[in-house]
Amino acid sequence: MSGPSTAQESSPRDDAIRLLARREYARAELERRLRAKGHASADIEQTLDALAAEGLQSDERFAEVFVRSRIARGQGPLKIRAELGERGIATEQARQAFDEAQSREAVDWFTLACETLAKRFSGPGEGPRERARRERFLAGRGFDFDQVRHALAHAWDSP
Repeated sequence: MSGPSTAQESSPRDDAIRLLARREYARAELERRLRAKGHASADIEQTLDALAAEGLQSDERFAEVFVRSRIARGQGPLKIRAELGERGIATEQARQAFDEAQSREAVDWFTLACETLAKRFSGPGEGPRERARRERFLAGRGFDFDQVRHALAHAWDSP
């Protein structure tokens, strides 16, 4: 009988490799995925340790890729840090990923906030209600108060 594979038919390593072939994963994400497939905790830990030792899974590499992709999407530092935490990345690893992105790409969060706002809205808006809408948009994207204020004042300045 041929059907979908089950945890009995595939090892935790096979499932982890299949996932990692698509994109980078944090260790905690892989652990959750493998548990959901019904693999034993001891087998999962052993598999994840082996994958990390072989360089096939790395939280540092995941964090760097994740930070770069979120910056490219126009997300701010607050949201990116929160999402890294949700994915099980330690605070120190998150800080290193931010430092790496800063040194490689010289990220200016104020400029990014301006670009993100100008892409979404054609102008600063008429009245306090419209300006509040723009503030909520940027806050929801993870920009801090100073970055939001700067963007509201400068997003539509001529270059």
